Amino acid sequence: MKLFLLVSLLLVIELPVLIDGYHNYQDALSKSILFFEGQRSGFLPQDQRVVWRANSGLGDGAMRGVDLTGGYYDAGDNVKFNFPMAFTTTMLAWSVIEFGEVMPPNELRNALVAIKWAADYLLKTISQPNRIYVQVGDPLSDHNCWERPEDMDTARTVYAVDAPNPASDVAGETAAALAASSMAFRSIDPDYSETLLRNAINAFQFADTYRGAYSDNSDIRDGVCPFYCDFDGYQDELLWGAAWLRRATRDESYLDYIESNGQILGATDNINEFGWDNKHAGLNVLVSKEVLEGSLYSLQSYKASADSFMCTLIPESSSSHIELTPGGLIYKPGGSNLQHATSITFLMLVYANYLDKTSQAVDCGSLSVGPVTLRKLAQRQVHYILGENPMGLSYMVGYSQNYPQRIHHRGSSLPSIRDHPQFIACKEGSIYYNTSNPNPNVHVGAIVGGPGEDDVYEDNRADFRKSEPTTYINAPFVGALAYFAANPSPL
Repeated sequence: MKLFLLVSLLLVIELPVLIDGYHNYQDALSKSILFFEGQRSGFLPQDQRVVWRANSGLGDGAMRGVDLTGGYYDAGDNVKFNFPMAFTTTMLAWSVIEFGEVMPPNELRNALVAIKWAADYLLKTISQPNRIYVQVGDPLSDHNCWERPEDMDTARTVYAVDAPNPASDVAGETAAALAASSMAFRSIDPDYSETLLRNAINAFQFADTYRGAYSDNSDIRDGVCPFYCDFDGYQDELLWGAAWLRRATRDESYLDYIESNGQILGATDNINEFGWDNKHAGLNVLVSKEVLEGSLYSLQSYKASADSFMCTLIPESSSSHIELTPGGLIYKPGGSNLQHATSITFLMLVYANYLDKTSQAVDCGSLSVGPVTLRKLAQRQVHYILGENPMGLSYMVGYSQNYPQRIHHRGSSLPSIRDHPQFIACKEGSIYYNTSNPNPNVHVGAIVGGPGEDDVYEDNRADFRKSEPTTYINAPFVGALAYFAANPSPL
């Protein structure tokens, strides 16, 4: 009896600690934004909080006589891939647009700083007429080394697309990123906001005038593929860029573009994907705002597609076809799965807000799905990522007491410049890659690729599909965490 009482008492004592840890949304929000400081390239500011990082890539662009310093490394390597970086920027800005008002003031500031770090770089990539820079760094030589960004001596090849060669995907996403960022900064820095918007318009004009995928250019393809090829076509980025410019400018010409080009550019294909390469589901949610507000029935097809997408996420719906792991995580094959979970979670919360503000619901046949249902589904994904899963593991590094220790990330796994100021050459880093020891630098806030379809995660640095963090996993999660930090019990 005494043993039973002791065990019961321990459960009573321990359980609230466990639940509080899973539900500390504000702590997770802070860490999800901090992550971006560990991904910075360029000259780091004095208020840099991730102190195991230092200046890197200070000569980026020099081989072409242009300044391409700054921006973010996309993941655990030292290459700046502009296609996913632009998408990351769009998602950070969209997070602030939708949820910035409920963010704690200091975290709103940090989020804006994260956006500006990327936006300033993107402005550099379109600073020359009829040219867009799409990447810095030779991925083959970079991936052949395990090297700190501060020691990087691999080829910093600059990849550019000149008109009339096409880059509709990268230019369209860059337009979206700058337009969304202009909205995020509009009230606090109008001049900067105007600069972003003006350049967004120019980027979109390049994208639309010279139509085609950037990875179809023969002098670009070997550098961007198979890493960030345009696998799903460039058409969605044209509509996505136009949709963001419509929202940022309220200009009728972009509305006309979305209306008249929807069918031509595949908006009616009803593709249920959203990520750095495929914008369809996000496009439909974004455009649906005007329809739900009752002002634009000419865009009804976009709302119909957004509704259809939401119905696929509802397990009880007859049209449900979302794949879930046994533990309840949204799963799509191909690796780095949490990019899908975080982006879809974000869309559910944004659409829930649109529905809520207009007192509407989604008709899923025999089911009527309202904002509360979508928010609860989104919350389940957030909880899974933060530790409520069969592994009992937080997939955000530095959150709770149990998280991945051996992430696939060069800067995190090699000793910092502060601790080891001596140069570590390309192959000299291999001993750190191959060791079973935990990474010496905790990359706080990094969300790894996540478990497999069986909910199993091995803490293995070499398994990059599961253990590598990326900027585009984190960016939409910033918005999701901002919502739940302000609304821990969604209604």
